[in-house]
Amino acid sequence: PYPSTTMMRAGWAACSISSLIWALLFCQCDASVSLDTLNSTIVKVALLQMMPSQSGNASDNIMKATAFCQKASEMGAHIALMPELWNVGYTATYPGYDPEDQAGHDEWLAQAVPIDGPYVQHFQELAKQLNMAIGVTYLQEYDPLPRNVISLIDRFGTILYTYAKVHTCDWSPAEASTFPGSAFYTSPLDVGLAQIGNVSIGSMICFDREVPESARLLMLQGAEIILTPNACVLAQNQIDQFKTRAFENALGVAMANYAGPYMNGWSVAYDADATNLVQANADEGVYMANFDIARMRSFRSTSNHGDAFRRPWRYGA
Repeated sequence: PYPSTTMMRAGWAACSISSLIWALLFCQCDASVSLDTLNSTIVKVALLQMMPSQSGNASDNIMKATAFCQKASEMGAHIALMPELWNVGYTATYPGYDPEDQAGHDEWLAQAVPIDGPYVQHFQELAKQLNMAIGVTYLQEYDPLPRNVISLIDRFGTILYTYAKVHTCDWSPAEASTFPGSAFYTSPLDVGLAQIGNVSIGSMICFDREVPESARLLMLQGAEIILTPNACVLAQNQIDQFKTRAFENALGVAMANYAGPYMNGWSVAYDADATNLVQANADEGVYMANFDIARMRSFRSTSNHGDAFRRPWRYGA
């Protein structure tokens, strides 16, 4: 009543051949899909290390980010990440922001853009054209005050989440005038890799990464990669902190900073076991981090870090 081993092997072979034929037919119908894509487990995150417009011109910043996104796509990126507050180049005018200049401060606040406005819509269309997710950063128009945000746009042009910086740098007059976020978000992201399916993505912004709870909360939500826009002169201790966030939570982290001499570059990424995937110098450029999601998931399943052996109920957390 049961099929023989020979019959079953023959059936499996037929199914494998059939699956291969369907895969080949599908690839012929969709030139954007290849056998390498079907089999890959590597998610490529492009860190866009850029210099902002020296005049604070938002249009120039859009043009530059567009060119960098196109370059990232040509390099095979699945996700491109901008530095913090890219639409305004972090501060109102290059090379600095004068907190004593009330007019300049008001002008900076006035550069906030709505989530459904032309700035964000431009990158939604670009994401669709390039078939690539984009982490878009900007000063968001918001009531009662603008917010420092990143919107993750998927390769279909849909905004998956908009995260507002929780740990705002309130010692800075500019950031002290922004409205802080109150939660961290993750979302499944379709990167078009059949072998791994969706990848869980979260975000933190600049000083968030120096507060351990930021990455920990994202890990507890299942984040596999944390995208981190940045705007500061990075010291080695801060790079080491960032590496620790990856290791203690068994997840990947990727940070895009401004190039020198505005900031000092050093955009960087680490995978779940704190292996360095890319380390930029101070120069402008697209720096690629290759996250092997299958390997990271395997590591996370056996690691004693992440959520494996936490005991928060023992100390009332």
